[in-house]
Parts: sequence; C-alpha cells; structure tokens
Amino acid sequence: MLEIDNLDVYHGNSQTLKGMSLSLNKGEVLCLLGRNGAGKTTTLRAIMGLARAKGGSIRFDGKEISGLPAHEVPRRGIGYVPQGRRLFSELTVRENLEIGLMTRNSPRHVLDEALALFPRLQERLSQVSGTLSGGEQQMLATARAMCVDPSVILLDEPTEGLMPSMIATIRDVVVTLRDRGKAILLVEQRVEAVLSVADRVCFVENGKAQAILPVQALKDDPSLLSRYVGVG
Repeated sequence: MLEIDNLDVYHGNSQTLKGMSLSLNKGEVLCLLGRNGAGKTTTLRAIMGLARAKGGSIRFDGKEISGLPAHEVPRRGIGYVPQGRRLFSELTVRENLEIGLMTRNSPRHVLDEALALFPRLQERLSQVSGTLSGGEQQMLATARAMCVDPSVILLDEPTEGLMPSMIATIRDVVVTLRDRGKAILLVEQRVEAVLSVADRVCFVENGKAQAILPVQALKDDPSLLSRYVGVG
C-alpha cells in the first residue's frame, strides 16, 4: 500500500534520511522506534510532501507521490496527525472537522464515524478548539485526519503529554482503525504503548531503518531496544 525505497532527505546541508526504506500494508500498524533526531518525524513529513526527497521513492498504491505538492498528498488518501496537533486554534471543533471533509469532499458519514469514535467531540462541536484540553485536542487532530477518509494514517507521537485514560482512548481508536483496514504508520516513544497496538516495529537510527521486526520479537527480547536504538 505504501512503500518507501532508499529515501534521502536533507535539512539544509544535513542529511536526515539516508536510504530509508520500509513498507506499510493494509490493516496493520507499523511503529517507528528510535531516539530523538533519528529520522522518524522526517519520514512522516517526507511522505506528506513537507520534507522534499532528494533521492529514492515513495509509492502509494503503486503510484509515485514523492514529487507531489504537500496539499495534494492528503487528497490521495493519506491522513496526517502531526506532533503538536497543529489545529486551527481560533476555529471551532466543527470547523476544523469541516476542513478535513473538504480536503477530498468526503461524504457526511465519514464525519459521523469519526465522532462515533470520539463522542466527547460531539459535545464540543461549537467550542473553539484552542480552548480544548490537550487530550481533546489530540482527539480533534485525529478525527480531522479521519475526515479525509484516508486509507493510510500517519500518527506522530499521539500520546505525548496525555493522561493515562486519554492514552487508552487513543490506543483503542488506533486498534479500531486498523481492524477497519486502515494502514497506520505510528511514531511513538512509549514502548509500552507500542507493544499494545503495533504489528511490526521499525528501528530507526541515523536516518535509516536498522531493522523491521514483528512486535512479538520485541516482546520476546526487550534487549532489541538497546541493540538497535540504544535505549532500554
């Protein structure tokens, strides 16, 4: 469904991705694990056209997308929940969701499905999004991405700074979306959160995938964290 092959990305004169390669399949959660600066967020930004590839390819449903303008990528069916949420803070919850719907002219039932997963947002449709709690803002950012009606969803640190009950909500939504056939690429620092939702893990270091393994391998041998990314 989504294939990255030998991808090179630079930030100024510094190369942040160095031959990054991975594949993401329908109905699976692939988690990128690695230290800060390893290239995880850059990988998501490159997929979304926000960080330009200098070499390699990004293919979605067999079609090259690495040269697309950033505003075209979600129109192909890729939803993105960036770190920090990036909501339109002066707009209401409803208006933020409407922007997601307009991206691909999604039918109204897509909004209904998103709100069914986050019923608290239903109660806050007229509230200005900048006044929501951190957890509610994360719900809104995720629901807005769902309103694109994507087949692939990129999530960058979705549980960062959230209380345990909200982390559980986000985890349950990720599992539900996977079970509905969505392909999910997840950046997450909390290993315990990864173990409960991921199908595979990709260890990222120095701008490339050091290893891609079934999550069961990490459960069986936690020392893999230290071996591949120097944490544990």
